[in-house]
Amino acid sequence: MAATARPAPADELVWLKRAVLVLVAPRMVLAGIRDDSDDAAKARSEAVLALVILAGIASVLWSPVGGRVMDVNGVHAQDALDVAVWAFIGGLLYGAVLYFGGGLLLYLFTCIVGGITYRQVRHVLAFASAPIALSLLLVWPVRIAVYGEDVFRSGGSDRGAGNWVFAGLALALLAWSVVLLALGLRIVLSNPSSSSAGIS
Repeated sequence: MAATARPAPADELVWLKRAVLVLVAPRMVLAGIRDDSDDAAKARSEAVLALVILAGIASVLWSPVGGRVMDVNGVHAQDALDVAVWAFIGGLLYGAVLYFGGGLLLYLFTCIVGGITYRQVRHVLAFASAPIALSLLLVWPVRIAVYGEDVFRSGGSDRGAGNWVFAGLALALLAWSVVLLALGLRIVLSNPSSSSAGIS
């Protein structure tokens, strides 16, 4: 049977579901990245893009600049729409730099042991960022509901013990991502035929 030229929409939908499933069944999802054929990589592309964008936005919001983006003397977003636009554009840029730059650094590191392609490393990195993306959907709405615009201003009400809880959640989600990254690299590297296809 001849391979199809592009992945079926059903395959792309499966990988979009796996972008969430990686949080509860990481081994099964990350093992799928062993298939580095062009069709398999294309089927993963929408899920990878969604994870990179969401994790990039969350990372920008957690950054020190995010905590003062509405300061009059700072970057000075005037309202929630300005913050949303800043977070989206900044998240796209930050996510792209981490995806390609961080993926390149990880790839160079894994070249020592071999058996993995640049594309596979980037895809593992994207799926490992799922907990950070989750913070955008679960932690940030609660944080904004509790503190409002003070989240984006210096010296607002988002200081003290309550804020340490949110900071602790952010660190826990970051640690979860690091564990997923290590697990994913180990799973993909354990397959001797993982680098059978080219880099894209």
